[in-house]
Amino acid sequence: MRTLIRFACLLLVAAGCGSGADRSRVLIQNKGSDTLVNVAQAWAETYKDVDPQVAIAVTGGGSGTGISSLINGTVDLANSSRKMKSREVDMAREKGVEPVEHIVGYDALAVYLHADNPLTELSIEQVADVYGENGTARSWSDLGVEVPGCPSDEIVRVSRQNNSGTYMYFKDAVIGKGREYALGSRDMHGSKDVVDLVEKTPCAIGYSGLAYATDHLKLVCIASEGAACVSPSVETAANRSYPIARPLFMYTSGQPTGAVKQYLDWILSDSGQCIIYAKGYAPAHSVECE
Repeated sequence: MRTLIRFACLLLVAAGCGSGADRSRVLIQNKGSDTLVNVAQAWAETYKDVDPQVAIAVTGGGSGTGISSLINGTVDLANSSRKMKSREVDMAREKGVEPVEHIVGYDALAVYLHADNPLTELSIEQVADVYGENGTARSWSDLGVEVPGCPSDEIVRVSRQNNSGTYMYFKDAVIGKGREYALGSRDMHGSKDVVDLVEKTPCAIGYSGLAYATDHLKLVCIASEGAACVSPSVETAANRSYPIARPLFMYTSGQPTGAVKQYLDWILSDSGQCIIYAKGYAPAHSVECE
């Protein structure tokens, strides 16, 4: 297994780095999912107190970016809000990387509306009809509502860029495999950008992780075929009753060892899982938090 843990002397003094009393510091490179970046940063900050000799460098950029970095051997941990594709696994193996999947939590992928939108629920089929190619829902009147502040009646579709795991998961789970997004959406770089645009745009609809929701948005209840409508929440993500709840992943090259294993074990401990719960995600396993 290849590892990218980097070592550096803690003390840069005239005596040099050779003292047996000095311990080397470990740097773990962690990159990927925009959905996970806030909780990954919280984990990294808290872990300083758990093991001061280990530092975790966290960057976002999207699930695709994290996975590409894992394939290219430039990160220790790749964050992803979707499973790796089979072709990505094949590419990794061609480079001597054996991806190992670790579920670190669950997320409810929420559908956002402007606060003044009168809609309170949508079916998976209706959302797919809004976002998918050849869909028939292009105006709010097509969904049976009149939206205050939206004189054009146009549904302004807010989406994510195609390197996003959220973009890919939404495509597969909502629009449907083999079907593409309709052209003309406003594709945002990050989840916060989606939220900001929907908050300010009465005609808009958007989607992203529940943890990014604010009090200035409306989160609609979602119904799958033949089932009751379920609202997105940490609890409905945890019990998977929400139709578009998804696992959140960290990927390593091979089974983790050393500092990376210790860090992942801590993330999956009650302490680490209570942090992801506090950030608005469902823990990977049952946990009691204060």
